Amino acid sequence: MTDAPTVLSPTAEAPVEGLPSGFGEGIPGKAAFLIAIVFSIFQIYIAAYGSLPSQVVRAMHVGFLLLLGFALIANLRATSTPAKAAFWTLGVLGFATGLYNWVFYTDLIRRSGFLTTPDLIIGTVLVVLVFEAARRLMGLPLALIALIFLAYAFFGNHLPPPFIHRGYDFAQLIDTFAFGTEGIYGTPVYVSAAYIFIFVVFAAFLERAGMIALFNDFALGLVGSWRGGPAQVCVLSSALMGTISGSGVANVVASGQFTIPLMKRFGFRSAFAGAVEATSSMGGQIMPPVMGAVAFIMAETLNIPYAEVVKAAIIPALLYFGACFWQVYLEAGKAGLQGMAKADLPNPWDAVRRHWPLVLPLAALIYLLFAGYTPIFAGTMGLALTIVLILGTPLAALIGPLAFRIVFWLGLGLAAASFMKFGVNILSLVIAGLIVACVTFKGGRETLQICVDSLAEGAKNALPVGIACAIVGVVIGTLTLTGIASTFIGWIISIGENNLFLSLVLTMLTCLVLGMGIPTIPNYIITSSLAGPALLSLGVPLVVSHMFVFYFGIMADLTPPVALAAFAAAPMAKESGLKIGIQATKLAVAGFVVPFMAVYTPALMLQDPGPIAAQFGYPVEVAYVVAKACVGIALWGAATVGFLARRMAWWERLVAFAAGVLLVAALPVTDEAGWALSVAWIGWHCWRARQATGTA
Repeated sequence: MTDAPTVLSPTAEAPVEGLPSGFGEGIPGKAAFLIAIVFSIFQIYIAAYGSLPSQVVRAMHVGFLLLLGFALIANLRATSTPAKAAFWTLGVLGFATGLYNWVFYTDLIRRSGFLTTPDLIIGTVLVVLVFEAARRLMGLPLALIALIFLAYAFFGNHLPPPFIHRGYDFAQLIDTFAFGTEGIYGTPVYVSAAYIFIFVVFAAFLERAGMIALFNDFALGLVGSWRGGPAQVCVLSSALMGTISGSGVANVVASGQFTIPLMKRFGFRSAFAGAVEATSSMGGQIMPPVMGAVAFIMAETLNIPYAEVVKAAIIPALLYFGACFWQVYLEAGKAGLQGMAKADLPNPWDAVRRHWPLVLPLAALIYLLFAGYTPIFAGTMGLALTIVLILGTPLAALIGPLAFRIVFWLGLGLAAASFMKFGVNILSLVIAGLIVACVTFKGGRETLQICVDSLAEGAKNALPVGIACAIVGVVIGTLTLTGIASTFIGWIISIGENNLFLSLVLTMLTCLVLGMGIPTIPNYIITSSLAGPALLSLGVPLVVSHMFVFYFGIMADLTPPVALAAFAAAPMAKESGLKIGIQATKLAVAGFVVPFMAVYTPALMLQDPGPIAAQFGYPVEVAYVVAKACVGIALWGAATVGFLARRMAWWERLVAFAAGVLLVAALPVTDEAGWALSVAWIGWHCWRARQATGTA
């Protein structure tokens, strides 16, 4: 731990969705920066000690989101002084709605359902500000969809059957949307306040501490020499980034600046290079252990441990990234591209040896999640251990002899780990002592600045997720209040009784269409509320049905015509976002296939056993289903690229595709036919390739 400058090298800031980088200039910029820090400290304190009622925490969370969001809009996007003043005023009003819920918490509970005039005013202001913040930060489509649901709540009693509802007065709607736990302060905001914010700040600290550099160096050294090395590096580094980030579009921007030019320089087509970055970065949201905000929302919605969601995602995530590696390998072979020279690549294990302390908080996080601790506890402890690591680095650098440095780290590690026995207070004392020491000793102030910057960046990075969770509460509130969800569910069930596959296709299309305008989080929440219960009624296991919706919410960001991840990669690839989206759709074949396979064979997500398990045991069934999926995806990859051992004729591609379909389909005798056709075709193709090589 002597190379403190390397470990603590800050990374370039990726622009937050809808906002430029930074916090603004002058006094307003410093004010916004300070608000972000206070926001993070408030959330960390609540996560560690939980001394406020849940309703107050949710209200203050939304209040901070509105204050920081409008402050940044004023500083970074408004051009005139009146506009800046107006946005700051909106931010203060938004924060006041949170304070109102805190100050009058007891009174609001006592008069629940009987709002006073001030209650109605505050509630109305909150709803309006959440819509405006969502429009400014997330774009018009999400706000428009929520507005349609809000209008339905107000005026649906005038619609014809089956859409008519009994009608609700203004006060009842404001009570539902602005004060209850079924509206803006519903489960999504609870998850944002309790889990997501902590993990976003955790990722910000790790990135500032140099985790991205570790991932890039490790990926370069490990797979850079493979065929198509630069693109393989992109896939692996994005998979690793997914373990701490889980934000697809942000990953595209953060790592694409390095990987896309590298791929193009080594001969990959611009559209393909952009597609590799977009596809692998979006896969970060399904990569355990930190799978993005949706996984936490799913665990809370289904009332299951977070580890169960991770367990269901492990095999699909490996298949997804395996398909990316495979198609990159085939594309490179088709174009005659080789890997990078080993002499020019870093040693991956040297990178691990230099930066191994950064892995410790991530390892602690994984252990706590799978040991049965709550995500909020695991995330808070992971964040605290990262802070201990960062603050301890400059102090260790002041210690001369190696033996003394080892003793220092052992003592610090034991003190930090003692929280498992003595609680969070001991960890707080350790951090406080390190802060005092960093203020006192040379080099410590720079490290403290890194921590302060990470707190601010974490709060800013949490803005899009938090605002999306807030406004989607309007949709959930409408579905709950009016019962319109039951109409949609009944429709899906009536179709699925005759054809489950058609119900799945309709659910997929719903996800893809919604995803054209809204991010993954609200897409998942809306679609799972509608389709999840319907698929469950049709016999699809609960976790599988929600993962089905989750996967296609992610695929929506890769699917033209509106592919957010593809268009994020377009400026770096200097290529049309539409062309990148088409290539990304081909690369993400596993993302389209695995959810359907899991519905018919839930063992693919380590869920309900099937007939094979009854005869041969559950491990055999899992292994068999995974083998089928691997071969099917490999054949489809070859058919898509048009290359395996050599270039393929059009009819060979059709045969490969058909063999893959037979393997994936869960129908009688299709497995046998699929295996037979696959083995025959692969053998014939390889024989033809050897013949051609011998002739040449």
